[in-house]
Amino acid sequence: MGEAFSLESTYLALDGAGAARLLPVGPDFWERIEETAAASGTLVMVGESVADWSVWEMHPAGDEVLYLLSGAMEIEFDAQSGGGVRTSLAPGEALLVPKGVWHTAHVARPSKLLSITYGAGTEHRPRGEHIL
Repeated sequence: MGEAFSLESTYLALDGAGAARLLPVGPDFWERIEETAAASGTLVMVGESVADWSVWEMHPAGDEVLYLLSGAMEIEFDAQSGGGVRTSLAPGEALLVPKGVWHTAHVARPSKLLSITYGAGTEHRPRGEHIL
């Protein structure tokens, strides 16, 4: 209680009823998300990107809020989901990604991104793979 933590190495799981739980993050966090009950709710996290994302991601159970803390990036929505639209983000700007929409990021400058994500069922696909 009362100890500082990093949202880059420990995600915050919100249960929707006012409680929060700290979730340590390992390299297989997203591959094993369904095995961690607390992670299937709303997650608050910070990620650093120094290059374009190598994957598309999609959150089927809930919307995602992206808030750029530093750097510069564009979020691209898959043509099947939103028409191939790109939205630029500058520090201090936020973007709402609707549930079920595939998206990826193009990183113009190394960036830190705060994400508030409903994690249940999150899917990732290689960026070169066609999205159905």
